Amino acid sequence: MNKDRVNGTIDKVVGSAKQKAGKLTGNTPLQVKGIAQQVKGKLETTLGKAKDAVRGANQGTRVKNGART
Repeated sequence: MNKDRVNGTIDKVVGSAKQKAGKLTGNTPLQVKGIAQQVKGKLETTLGKAKDAVRGANQGTRVKNGART
């Protein structure tokens, strides 16, 4: 797991809290900021998963006699 996935998870949780707080208090701007932060978190998490997948694929590649196999 990399920092993008961790930051994404944090942003999703904090964004959800902001959205709920905005909804409870009738604060539409806070609610919108929460939704935006959740989207940002989802994007960061997806980026982190992609980086992990690439890293895993690269680690699975072996070098034999100077050529990748």
